[in-house]
Order: sequence, then structure tokens, then C-alpha cells
Amino acid sequence: MPQIAHIVILMMENHSYDNYLGMLRRGGAGLTVGADGLPTATNLAADGSVVRLRHFTSTEQVKGVPTQSWAASHIQYSQGTCQGFVRATEQTIPGGDPTAGMGFWTDADLPFYYGLASTFPLATAWFSSCLGPTFPNRRFMIAGTANGLIDDVPFGMIDYPAAGTIFDLLNAHRISWANYHMIPPFKIAWRRISHAKGLNALRLLGGILAALIPALIPAIIAKVQVTADLFPLGLLGSVNHVRPIEAFWRAARLGRLPAVSIVDPDFRGCSEENPQDIQLGEAFAARVINAVMVGRGWPKTVLIWVYDEHGGYYDHVAPPSAKAPDDVPGTSSVDRFWPLRLFRNTALGKQVARADAGPGTYDRLGFRVPAVIVSPYARPDYVSDQVYDHTSILKLIESKWNLPPLTHRDAEAANPVEALDLENPPFFLIPPRLPDPARSWRRSNRSQGGRR
Repeated sequence: MPQIAHIVILMMENHSYDNYLGMLRRGGAGLTVGADGLPTATNLAADGSVVRLRHFTSTEQVKGVPTQSWAASHIQYSQGTCQGFVRATEQTIPGGDPTAGMGFWTDADLPFYYGLASTFPLATAWFSSCLGPTFPNRRFMIAGTANGLIDDVPFGMIDYPAAGTIFDLLNAHRISWANYHMIPPFKIAWRRISHAKGLNALRLLGGILAALIPALIPAIIAKVQVTADLFPLGLLGSVNHVRPIEAFWRAARLGRLPAVSIVDPDFRGCSEENPQDIQLGEAFAARVINAVMVGRGWPKTVLIWVYDEHGGYYDHVAPPSAKAPDDVPGTSSVDRFWPLRLFRNTALGKQVARADAGPGTYDRLGFRVPAVIVSPYARPDYVSDQVYDHTSILKLIESKWNLPPLTHRDAEAANPVEALDLENPPFFLIPPRLPDPARSWRRSNRSQGGRR
């Protein structure tokens, strides 16, 4: 693929295909609507009442619900019926609004996203890599495996996959890469120091402290703000490859992006996880995508806009079975390392164990997520029903630079290059004008106190 020199991954958080694009009339993969023009999808509550899918009246999400924990995701799957979204909240978050996952937004709420998905190749069968939350799915995207992780507890994340990560392959072959972030300078400096060789055990120490002092949990979780560090990156890896978002804007403008770029949102303010306002995330994503399209490197770029998992929001398509990546079983974080097992009977330990209930296997994909392939070589008017998951990103990278697969999963993954026409002049060489997001990035950034 000599036409491609730059691959950019923009992975946002926690929304299903139906939740965002179910009302997009393209490709026949969205929601079925009735005579009233509204979706007909329903779920049953535990008391037998029918909960119908509804249009959310606000773009601000509810705090804490719905949930995409390992246990909740398997309940939502409900043996392939997708009838467990209400029950998942009832069973795993007692007191939470059980209907919070039964909703959707439209083009009026997310004009830029609908314009993007109406213009460039739309993947209507892109699934997250496992029926679980953020960290395991992002691990699949960088290593083809979660290596046994099934939750978002960072305390025991000092393990490393047997075949390494895609970054190890890129480094070994001197292929440039970077993970752009929105962490303030003083925090990234501390993160680098604490991740120096021999100090990764600080994560494990954090788990012990959290078990003793639960109020520390949010602060400890907030330390993991870079996708590349979901397997320990080390001090040199962080210094050489983890860069501030300002460096991305500059590199995109000048056409100097590395071969592979991961662009992370501010996971506290514009990643689109609840209880954030989703329009703040749309504004950030629009800035990233537009920066790539108007940059000097656009003629040789592929950008993938995708979500790590469904966030507990309804989707009507049952996730298919998948090749297990390796022989590492899924294990709750309270059982992954012996120091944490000492706290299994604490309040935190019991909470984690409940969230991690379910089969310890990775032989099924997670729910569908929004995904669009953006490139000057993108096929116009193209909609793909090919089954993808996050290891398809690895397949694209490996195919471009002739790298070996990391696990069984990426070895068998479909390659999204089929959404590109590399035999003809690029159709989108002059970038199309997409609708403006509901909010401008500058205004959205001010509303978040200028956090970058």
C-alpha cells in the first residue's frame, strides 16, 4: 500500500452503533422504525414491563448508568437475544435508572458524526473485541489480546502479553508511532517517573491502598490516561512516543504525523463516557478529523473513527463468536495478583468480583460500535457489512508494513483496507465539507475549564 503513509486511530468511548447511528438511513443496519417513525425495539424489565427505545432529550448523560462491566455486558447479550439491557442495570446497579441504556441520539444531536458516517465508508458490523469494558477492549486494539483483564481496574496492570504489543513490532522495525494525549504537563511528568523500570509495582500498590481507602479509587484510575500504557510502556517508551495534543495539531498541519498515531481524548471531559455531554466529544473528534483532512499529509492518510465499547447502550445485533486470542483466561483483578487477593473480602473486592462475574473466555466479540474509515482513497457511497473488531486495526497496520500477527485474533481479523480504492485516483483528495459539530471545539474547551 504505497499510497498510505499514515494511519491515525481516533478511538472514543462507550457508545453502541444503535445508540449513535441507529437512525442513520444508510446500509439498512440501523434500527427498525414503526409507523410513527420511532424505533420499535424494546426490552423487558424484571417486573415484566416493556421498556421501549427512546430518543434522549438531552446530550448530557446520566452518571453511573448504563454500565458496560463484564457481568452487565454478558447479561445484555442474553444468549444472543440482546434483551438484557434493562435487566443488566437492575441486577448490577441496584437503584440506578434501568432504562438509561434504552435510548438513542440523532443527526440533530450529532450533526458532524452523521455527516461523517454519510460521506465516508461506514462499517455497520464493527464490533468491540470482547463483551466487557474499556481497558480490555483497548488492550485488544494494541495487542490482539486483553491478556486476562476483564475489568477497568488498573491496579494489577503490570502484566505483559507473550507476543508483546504492536508498539514492540513497530519499534523493532523502526516504524514511527505516537500516542497523543490531553494530560496536563505536570501529570504526564509524574506518570513517566512512576512508570520507570522497577516502579510499575506502584499500580499494584495503588490497588492495595484503594482497598484500604476506597476514596482513592478515582484518583488512581485517573492515572491511566494513555491507551499505549494499558500494558506497561516504561519510561523510554513514554518519553519517546507519548506526546501532547498540541504536537498532534502541529504535526497534522505540517504533514509530519508518524506512521501510526493514536489520538486519545480527555477521558475526564470529552471522551463521551457518562456522565459527559456527548457533544463535547463530537467537537473534539471533529477537530481531530478536520485537522487530518486539511493537513499536508492528507493525501497519504487513513483515519479510523471508532469506539472502544458500547457503554451499556442498546444495540439490536447480537455479537458473533470469535477466535480466542490465546489461552490466557479472563480473571477478575482481585484474583490476578496475590497481594490483591488479600482484599477480596473487602467492600472494594466484593464490588469488583460482582462486576466481573461471568465466563472467563474471549470467544465472542462485544457489541457493535460506530466506525468510519476516513481517507482520500475511501470508496464513495460505500457501506461495509464485513465483520470487524478492534484487531482489524492491527491487521491494517500489519498488512501495510508486513508485520506478523500478535495473536490468533488479529491473524484472523478482516482488513478494513477493502473500504479503500487504491487502484484509482483518490476520490476525496479534496476533502469534503462535513457539517459543523453541534459545538465548536474552542467553545467546548472553554466550557471544560480549558483542560487539555
